[in-house]
Amino acid sequence: MLNKGTVLILDDEPNTIKVISAILKKEGYDVHPARSAEEALDKVTRTAFDAVISDYKLPGINGIQFIDALNEKQNDIPVVMLTAYGTIEKAVEAMKKGAFNYLVKPLNPEELITVIREAITKHRLIVENTSLKSQLKERFNYKNIIGKSIAMQELYSLIDTVAKSDSNILITGESGTGKELFARAIHIESLRVNEQFIPIDCTSLSEQLLESELFGVEKGAFTGAYERKKGRIEIANGGTVFLDEIGELPLSIQKKLLRFIQEREFVRVGGNTRIKIDVRIIAATNRNLEDDVKSGNFREDLFYRLNVVKITIPPLRERKEDIQPLALHFLSKFNQKNNKSILTLDSDVLSVFMDYDWPGNVRELENVIERAVVLCQQDIITIKYLPKSIRELHFSQSPKNEYDLNLIETEKRLLLRALEKTSWNQTRSAMILGISRKQLRTKMKHHGLLPEE
Repeated sequence: MLNKGTVLILDDEPNTIKVISAILKKEGYDVHPARSAEEALDKVTRTAFDAVISDYKLPGINGIQFIDALNEKQNDIPVVMLTAYGTIEKAVEAMKKGAFNYLVKPLNPEELITVIREAITKHRLIVENTSLKSQLKERFNYKNIIGKSIAMQELYSLIDTVAKSDSNILITGESGTGKELFARAIHIESLRVNEQFIPIDCTSLSEQLLESELFGVEKGAFTGAYERKKGRIEIANGGTVFLDEIGELPLSIQKKLLRFIQEREFVRVGGNTRIKIDVRIIAATNRNLEDDVKSGNFREDLFYRLNVVKITIPPLRERKEDIQPLALHFLSKFNQKNNKSILTLDSDVLSVFMDYDWPGNVRELENVIERAVVLCQQDIITIKYLPKSIRELHFSQSPKNEYDLNLIETEKRLLLRALEKTSWNQTRSAMILGISRKQLRTKMKHHGLLPEE
């Protein structure tokens, strides 16, 4: 039988250990007994346990003191506290100290199995995510860009290759894919790293203001120009200028930008002195500039000047193996921002994330995680903290093809997980899933999970 997990049972009553061991072994768990806290703590140092079951009343110390001692050695092992009916308040106190849950004697075998399954699932998820966070620091965090997929690794290699050159670069990709992050990474790896990186949003200003912002303005050039002002290109001399959403640039400004790229000099608005500047141009767009060239909305000669090296960032739906490391990165970021200590994401949440297409790409994922961190009042983010649109979309798919059939299976799996976590309590299961009890019963009936009445 497959080992479902390794459990340490701490109790000074041999019969209790015997009963719990029999129940868990039958379910496929590897069980290790301990008759004292000292023996249990010694075993923890020599064996990797997924969970600990401890009686509250122990020889020498009580269960709360045992948790304190265990936390000094290894504070990520979930502890399930055993208590008699009359001392439930002690078990609640133990949970405040960090116990995962408690069980009241005499034990209900089904409840024991459910609680241990939940504890081990949580523990393994935390261990997995801790390991992944460590890997993020070593392998998947490239100049603040998170990604472990083959596509992202290839992009990292491409950046390493082109960064040291002085060629202009065009970065393409859907909105929210992180084009500015890639532009900054190129600057950091370039020979211009000690000079300024100046971003310019081509969509944020009117045509007149955009020209002034790019090339600067002489005193008296127009009403309100009370003094000479340097443009962004001049300020970036020696460094890098990042032109975000270059496809939105008006044709009149395109012409002046082309002249600057060709001659490496420009004239401020209202001036007549030619100023020579040395900058590298990195442009980005979410548009198809080839189509814009054909339609006359973008100059062909400027397109070829910018498109010396093209970097295309794939959308998040095409590199789903990056979703988990990105989500954990954002979890850490917003924990710190909001002074929270949420441990991880529930496995059901990760399943939903993998099924979702992320039309807003990485930016949307970041917003979803920030929202969940702000709302979450427990140590794990569950489905109920996701936006309603994502939950509803996930549960409303109808079977049309093999992909949709996989979604149906995923939905059934999520329902079963929630029901098992709550011992098939429909109200609590609905709360975990973030849906109404009526919706839950409808889905249970659809999947054949609703008992015959």
